[in-house]
Amino acid sequence: MTSRIHARALTRTFGPGTGVSDLDLDVDAGQIHALVGLNGAGKSTLMRLLLGMLRPDRGTVRIDGRELPHAPWARVGHLVEHPFAYGELDARTNLVLAARLHGVPAKVAGTVVDRAMTELGVERYANVRVRRLSTGNRQRIGLAAALQHRPDVIVVDEPTNALDPAGVILFREALLRRAAAGAGVLVSSHHLDEVARVADRISVINAGRLIGTLDPHGIDLERAFFALVHRDDQRQATR
Repeated sequence: MTSRIHARALTRTFGPGTGVSDLDLDVDAGQIHALVGLNGAGKSTLMRLLLGMLRPDRGTVRIDGRELPHAPWARVGHLVEHPFAYGELDARTNLVLAARLHGVPAKVAGTVVDRAMTELGVERYANVRVRRLSTGNRQRIGLAAALQHRPDVIVVDEPTNALDPAGVILFREALLRRAAAGAGVLVSSHHLDEVARVADRISVINAGRLIGTLDPHGIDLERAFFALVHRDDQRQATR
């Protein structure tokens, strides 16, 4: 199976007990790989390392077989922490700019954007300045920007934050379509029940280390998650 994301011995420290340490991760083509952990566990740091936003102290990252920083960035879609958009520009213009930056030809950019806005349910806000949108609709615009160019690699951090139930469903369906088309997806979330609906694999991160996996089809994921974290905390405390 083609590995869309391949990280080995990835390490970045900021101080005692922070960052990520000696971490291996693979996301395969057609796979939705969920990353779950408590606040401060290292999810966002890991995603920033995978996207080249942070430089590792040690380790390597390959995106579609190409080592950072030479990844095929036009084929990557991401949303980490906050959606990036120009507040004084309307939603459609922001998406056109994002599409062009990802290599979408000018002659088809409008069609690509219109399709993405419909997919995420924000077409009514096409001509509204982004600064006037609600937090949830800004999030939808950010997700549309990450998905609209049909990327082969998708990295999204807490993507359903601020989304209403309708937005969650639209995003979930969009993500499943991308994976079915062969994209490799890495998604972080603290909503275990939500990621279980889409994930092929769930990895648990704690104190910057991957400590195990959860069965997406398992019963009482929350209990299994906390048990895994608790056992790891106890092991670390006795070292």
